[in-house]
Amino acid sequence: MCEFCHQHGEGKRWYLQARNYSEDLMSDIQRREFIVDFIKHPERSANGIEKLGKLKTLPGFVQSVVNPYVTNRQMKTHFGQVVPIEECEKIFDSLGSIVRIACYCRHSTLGKEHRYCYCLSMAPNGGMMADLIRQVDVSYLTGPDTSGLEVLTKQQAITSLRQHEKEGLCHTVWTFVTPFIGAICNCDRTDCLAMRATVGYGFPIMFRSEFIAEIKPSRCTGCRRCMQVCQFGAISYSAGERKSRIDLTRCYGCGICRSSCENDAIVLQSRALHPVASKLW
Repeated sequence: MCEFCHQHGEGKRWYLQARNYSEDLMSDIQRREFIVDFIKHPERSANGIEKLGKLKTLPGFVQSVVNPYVTNRQMKTHFGQVVPIEECEKIFDSLGSIVRIACYCRHSTLGKEHRYCYCLSMAPNGGMMADLIRQVDVSYLTGPDTSGLEVLTKQQAITSLRQHEKEGLCHTVWTFVTPFIGAICNCDRTDCLAMRATVGYGFPIMFRSEFIAEIKPSRCTGCRRCMQVCQFGAISYSAGERKSRIDLTRCYGCGICRSSCENDAIVLQSRALHPVASKLW
């Protein structure tokens, strides 16, 4: 992710740069066509992820060529990064509107409407992104009822994200033809296509956050609730110490484990400060 930090964020966290949400970026014809095609054909993404799964059965030298190609292509078009809820709040501070819609991935994997996606815009009422969605005749993006696209306040959105955390979902921010950032989604390894590709098949489409989780041993009681909600398999348990531990090579820094800890034993630290984790994205 470092290349995006420098190219799009001038060395700062790129998703906190207001211009990456700008309505001006939506005037690009290529981007608008990409978004329309993306939301009209969720089956294409689902089929693509299944093909990645089949690639895992091919020889290692083939995977070594295909893996970087897939990742580099996604970086230019549609990729995500994990963001803890504190960063989501900072993102919301700079926006003009937040619109909740049905989840693209869950429509593909479950065939049902689940409202876990939040379109982001500097303009009111969802801006041009919401206008594009309204123009595309796709029932799963508006739902069977009359609520359509739900415009939320910042506080309503944060409350919803906290509820998603209780469900064990991690927050991710997504581009639509980089560097335009169009949405925050809430993902899990079972239903999210990108997480399935990244964690399940080893083709990075979703990248780690700027943070890592750390357990304070003095506060940890070994209840293992954090293990139950970790989507990345980064938390283990020491029977000898009766404490949980975090594998920094697997941690994506989503911070969801904190929501399950009743003793405030888990904190987030800057990824850049850890020699091992700072190289892993």
